Amino acid sequence: MKKFFTYINTEVLVKAASLNVANISLRIVAGILVSKFIAIYIGPQGMALIGNLRNFLSAVQSLAISGLYKGVVKVISQVKNDVVELTKTLSTVFYSGFFSSICLSFLCYYNAEWINNVLFSPNYDYIYIIETLAIVLPFYALNMFVFSILNGFSKHKYLLLINILGQILGLLVTLLLIYDENIDGALLAIVLTPALNLLITIVGIAFRRSLVSSIKITQVSFSILNKLGPYMIMALVSTIAIPIVMIIIRNYLIDEIGIKAAGYWTAMTRVSDYYLMFFNSMMALYILPRYSQINSKREFRKEVFSFYKAIMPVFLVLLLIVYLSRSVLINILFTEDFRPVEDLFGYQILGDIARVLSLVIAYQFLAKKMFTHFIILEIFLFVIMYVSSIYLIDDFGVKGAVMGHCLSYFMYFGIIVLLFSSSLFGVLDDKGVDKY
Repeated sequence: MKKFFTYINTEVLVKAASLNVANISLRIVAGILVSKFIAIYIGPQGMALIGNLRNFLSAVQSLAISGLYKGVVKVISQVKNDVVELTKTLSTVFYSGFFSSICLSFLCYYNAEWINNVLFSPNYDYIYIIETLAIVLPFYALNMFVFSILNGFSKHKYLLLINILGQILGLLVTLLLIYDENIDGALLAIVLTPALNLLITIVGIAFRRSLVSSIKITQVSFSILNKLGPYMIMALVSTIAIPIVMIIIRNYLIDEIGIKAAGYWTAMTRVSDYYLMFFNSMMALYILPRYSQINSKREFRKEVFSFYKAIMPVFLVLLLIVYLSRSVLINILFTEDFRPVEDLFGYQILGDIARVLSLVIAYQFLAKKMFTHFIILEIFLFVIMYVSSIYLIDDFGVKGAVMGHCLSYFMYFGIIVLLFSSSLFGVLDDKGVDKY
């Protein structure tokens, strides 16, 4: 435990402006409240439908901004003092995002019936939800554009305040809609709450009004797109493939076992998201920037094992507590209708352990721009997750979905360890180079 607090104090809290424990805590509390309302007013069936819409929205939002967010933050932070390059970057990103979001909006709007059938089946008529999503999609892209500018200029305090206000407003609207309209209200809240983050746009423009005049279509640069290209591809692969695979698995559960079983699995994934939120944020905050500064295998090895020694024991204790208190958690987060979820915790937690172990090493792909390795491994993960889940569902029912999750991430972890075996376990000289 002492190593954990030392690691947090010396490595993470130094950069706490980006982490925002208050922001993360609020997201977790909001998620718990929404889950409880869904469980009470809608039940497992609604949980499954909501899961599909959330996954679809996640994929569409990433497409709307062309996967540009992380790359834009990094590039803006590098060129913010160069007026010419900054103008080109802002203009290129704005018009690229505007064009892609408008095209995607038209595609969603005029194919709303087909999307409805894929996400909800022809038995449910939520076409108006898809059409609403299509209308608000450009607003989401604009919000993320301004958000990336503020992040690139390190306006973390403004981002924190805007995030907290947006989440509180979104939570209130979501709970009210679920209470009044049940499943319709929940689905509508999912597509509307991102648009409520117009606060980000308003405040962002207020603090950076001078940047608006810098955005000109004549300054669009293909060289900027080339520079952002690898980030776009990596972001699109990782943020689109997983939601699509989850939709496919959930639909398979609905067809083969029933919509309640799909709701149980969705509930389990929501619990997983809650306890992973803090650790994912911490890794993005510290691990990625730190890996970018590392120039030798010795330093890389030191960072990986330092994280494992300091953080993993605490993470394992937390997951053990979650597993032992799973019955109580179901009472808190859901209702008695969700009692079958209790049987899914074991394999989900084991898979999440392998997932965190993998991510600590896999962030090196991003830090060192190992784009090809990253994409191939991500595609492998999605394929094996789909194949194993479908196969295991046939044999074990809904538990097969979490077993597939567990198997996929253990295989993913094994491959990553093999790829970095020389860095992690090889003999190094004083300069951190292999002696082989």
